[in-house]
Amino acid sequence: MAKTLVDAGPLVALINAGEPRHAECVRIIRAESGLLLTVWPVLTEALYLLGSWSRGQEALLEMVEDGALEVAPLDRDDVPRIRALMKKYSDQPMDVADAALVRVAERDHLTRILTLDRRDFSIYRLGRLGKFDIVP
Repeated sequence: MAKTLVDAGPLVALINAGEPRHAECVRIIRAESGLLLTVWPVLTEALYLLGSWSRGQEALLEMVEDGALEVAPLDRDDVPRIRALMKKYSDQPMDVADAALVRVAERDHLTRILTLDRRDFSIYRLGRLGKFDIVP
């Protein structure tokens, strides 16, 4: 089954109808036939961006609980690569959420990512996999 990595921006836009790219993110996610995958730092960032809107935070956590969004595991073995990525892209700067997505992409051989951060993700490289296939 095909997997698409998901960054925080589309998750927030999907849940919050007031976001400028809400309709676009809803359309894209409904059209996805494969598994949507994220990492805990991204989930934490999205929950933070949803702020004090508890219903929005609840909706995001329900996506995980219901299996609509899978959270990829990260462990101690991933930390050296995450640190190396953050150092490599320190001029951006790369945050831990982006580094974790890049790490999982490299580790699990994934290139497709749903992000509203086209600028950064068009710069990041995935070792031998090359560059991301960015949606939208």
